[in-house]
Amino acid sequence: MQTLEEEQVEATDSARAEERILRTYFREVGRHRLLTAEEERELGRRYRAGDQKAGETLVASNLRFAIKVARSYRSPGLPMSDLIQEASLGLMKGVERFDPERGIRLISFAVWWIRAQLQSYVLRNWSLVKVGTTQAQRRVFFGLSKAARELKLRQGDDEGQTLALAKLLQVDPTELAETRQRILSRDLSLDAPASESSSTPRGAAFASEGPAPDELAAQSEWGAIVRAAVDRALRVLDPRERFIAERRLLRDDPPTLVSLAAHFGFSRERARQLELRAQAKLRAVLAPLVSAEYGQYAA
Repeated sequence: MQTLEEEQVEATDSARAEERILRTYFREVGRHRLLTAEEERELGRRYRAGDQKAGETLVASNLRFAIKVARSYRSPGLPMSDLIQEASLGLMKGVERFDPERGIRLISFAVWWIRAQLQSYVLRNWSLVKVGTTQAQRRVFFGLSKAARELKLRQGDDEGQTLALAKLLQVDPTELAETRQRILSRDLSLDAPASESSSTPRGAAFASEGPAPDELAAQSEWGAIVRAAVDRALRVLDPRERFIAERRLLRDDPPTLVSLAAHFGFSRERARQLELRAQAKLRAVLAPLVSAEYGQYAA
């Protein structure tokens, strides 16, 4: 198991590697020149006619703008490489739907698809708890910081601020408060130390006193094996033996031998003999299974 220091070193190395890859990628993107409006329209027409190469050129020449939009969504826990990938997917969707005859530049149209793709990614990865499942919640998620700046609100969460923000964002105050709490309550790793002065993982406080997962899995597997073996063993019994064994040996509230004898119309002693014979047959079939299971612990 890695120590906290080793994890930090690994995270730093990973961040540096990603930064080098991104710098190389940015240089490649920068080599594609910007298109004029007329070139863009011509490529758009060719792409709509089935020229895939024209579509690739439209994407490549506008990637720098997609990256710029992706930067505005940068946040801890959201890798820049993933944001760029999502922005690129949004740009490609914009290119697919771009109409060169409408007289607008591609990026002015595609930016809406880029933002939609990025927002969807951010909402999916912000927290294990779903955030922004309704239109109002999305408005709060992406507009809260801007609204707070516009209202020049100080730190705090009093009722007056909530009402002012809700009015500006055009959402219900209760929904705003709930979404705001979800945004602030980020996920915590149960493997991380509980405090700076302790190496005990945070999850230790929630440790279960029950069996470990591997023990539960082993118990479940063993139970399935036993049930299958019992089913096979019952097949060696005749109908009366099986009837008695299922009720006397496999139930938590077995009936009396007298009631079973009455069911068949013979004596209690005859019912007891059938039960003993059934036990002997079942033991002969199940004994090898038990020996194989427990013999491995005695070895």
